Amino acid sequence: MGIEWSSVVAVPRHEVFAWFERPGAFTRLAPPWQPVGVRSEARSLADGRAILGLPGGLSWVAQHRSADYDPPHRFVDEVVTSGLTTLPAGLLPWRHTHEFEALDADHTRVVDRVDSPVPEFALRPMFAYRSRQLSDDLAAHRRAAQHGLAPSVVAVTGARGLVGAALTAMLSTGGHTVIRLVRRAPSGSGERRWDPSDPDPALLEGVDAVVHLAGASIAGRFTAAHKRAIADSRIEPTRRLADLAARSGVRTFVCASAIGLYGADRGAEQLTENSSRGTGFLADLVTRWESAAEAVADRIRVVTVRTGIVQSPRGGTLRLQRPLFAAGLGGRIGDGRQWLSWIGIDDLVDIYHRALWDTELTGPVNAVAPQPVTNADYARTLSHVLHRPALLPVPAFGPALLLGSEGVRELAVASQRVQPARLQAAGHRFRTPELDFALRHILGRTLDNQTHD
Repeated sequence: MGIEWSSVVAVPRHEVFAWFERPGAFTRLAPPWQPVGVRSEARSLADGRAILGLPGGLSWVAQHRSADYDPPHRFVDEVVTSGLTTLPAGLLPWRHTHEFEALDADHTRVVDRVDSPVPEFALRPMFAYRSRQLSDDLAAHRRAAQHGLAPSVVAVTGARGLVGAALTAMLSTGGHTVIRLVRRAPSGSGERRWDPSDPDPALLEGVDAVVHLAGASIAGRFTAAHKRAIADSRIEPTRRLADLAARSGVRTFVCASAIGLYGADRGAEQLTENSSRGTGFLADLVTRWESAAEAVADRIRVVTVRTGIVQSPRGGTLRLQRPLFAAGLGGRIGDGRQWLSWIGIDDLVDIYHRALWDTELTGPVNAVAPQPVTNADYARTLSHVLHRPALLPVPAFGPALLLGSEGVRELAVASQRVQPARLQAAGHRFRTPELDFALRHILGRTLDNQTHD
């Protein structure tokens, strides 16, 4: 049993094969809806090993075979352990052959052949996802190169988080060198120790750009202690890191931000980067956070990425809502009329990527999809994608048990109809501008009621 899947990308074969050889490729292609995680990637497609983490602390180890390594034409990996058991030769449950055929100077056919007991219908969604990820990532790297982004050294804080993990993998596959700024002892040359309260003056030596994502999670009951932890993890660390970047010769400083700046309840008002700030804790926090980054804008280019509700089954609200909706227990929150400005995880990664190469982009940028939806529409769309009803509206007092009244107002029932005006003016291409397709892509549902050809 098994599957053969092919797709064509508008990139020369040697570039496609090089993408697969770089760190991050395995992470970029791993389906986010599956209950597995990438523990380590293979150091070489010739003879390296990749390890996937499975539920229950088990692992799946895939070995690349040197006898089948033929760049830029072919490489092969086979599973050598499953769970805690080493498999005897001849009984391997998975052999994956990757082949690359040059159709012409600018187009490559990528062929995946898998020999496995896993039925084809279970594998097809994974390969549909992989094909789209590969094509979109390669296109993003080509656009960046066309706009003059050469291989760069990019330092990233918060690299282990939901956004950071996706972004660092994206940058590595594009040929960039990623330096993870960590608060523990570094585990290798790809990490440097960062003390947010007193960064080492040499921390950013040789760095071309900084992407600053670190900060305590906003989710949680809005107690005085929680709000203080949120602010303390963002404002002064951002100010110190931005100042160090400016003094170290860094060209670009990209800082995370949030649409919370617009306030909790703006109704149906269309909000752009030029709209006035709102009121409330998050509006105050984001204002101070952005000011800390922009204090060096007279010395280096600064971009603040005002992020909406990130869509990924690996984290954020979708990770919490997916099991409820899958069980038929989901529904709108409150009356459902509040506006929800969302962004797919890969579109968010593309926006951070653009902030590195688009030298015309400065200041605040709304990182939201161009089609916001109401909370009721979101619930209907998610339930439709999962083929489940959404019949159980959640009263506002439900989230209040976890978030408190202030947290509910600023998070659960906030209404912010935000538009990515600056990105649209720049002609930015969104991978998944519509919610239905965005959810189908990240939940492995794009082939529902379709036939692959």
